Amino acid sequence: MSRVLITAGGSGIGRAMAEGFAAAGHQVWVTDVSAVALADLPECWRTTAVNATDEAGVKALFAEIAGTWGGLDVLCANAGIAGPTARIEDIALEDWRKCVSVNLEGCFLAAKYAAPMMKAAKGGSIVVTSSTAGQYGYPNRAPYCSAKWAVIGLMKTLAMELGPFGIRANVICPGAVEGPRMEGVLEREAAAKGMTRDEVYAGYASGTSMGRFVEARDIANMAVFLGSDAARLVSGQVIAVDGHTENPDPKV
Repeated sequence: MSRVLITAGGSGIGRAMAEGFAAAGHQVWVTDVSAVALADLPECWRTTAVNATDEAGVKALFAEIAGTWGGLDVLCANAGIAGPTARIEDIALEDWRKCVSVNLEGCFLAAKYAAPMMKAAKGGSIVVTSSTAGQYGYPNRAPYCSAKWAVIGLMKTLAMELGPFGIRANVICPGAVEGPRMEGVLEREAAAKGMTRDEVYAGYASGTSMGRFVEARDIANMAVFLGSDAARLVSGQVIAVDGHTENPDPKV
């Protein structure tokens, strides 16, 4: 039974990951910036309200994990925000910094404090949530795409740096995921492009071979696999769960 930490696990992909690991019989610890979201989780899960970019808070979290669990087997570095949808000239520096900070620094801090635990145990798995935006880029999404490309570089570095200690690192790149966060992206992109929400939705779906959005549970299933011994020699990989993106920006 593995000890699994999922950041930003109060809702969406993170919660689906927590549900997947719990269903597989693992111990689950979930963080989220929203204490309200954490209050809605099963009582048997451990939870901590913390901002993924607050180093003091993250350090205290890992100290608590060490004291309670004695170590960590799987880190799902999942914290992220969509950021603004706007042309590059219309993006405020403050909005850029916030998006990059949560998506990139949140992953960095989680890995920074997980690494010593995993090194001591001579093993572990780090699963980073990126995006197909981190593989292709999307217009009007400069901060998000930049950060999601960057976490892939971070993961590649972790795989090389930590591999000698038996620690694996991989990235999952979700495609468009059904849910509230994607709905916000659709609405903002529709406004930016002068299209309807349904037109933008159809465009995203038509850009994949399978012609559809993915669900949070699809991402969770991959995370559970990557955290398991079945993936014991899978490291340094960028794995898309997206129905196969053929065209990241279809003009529909």
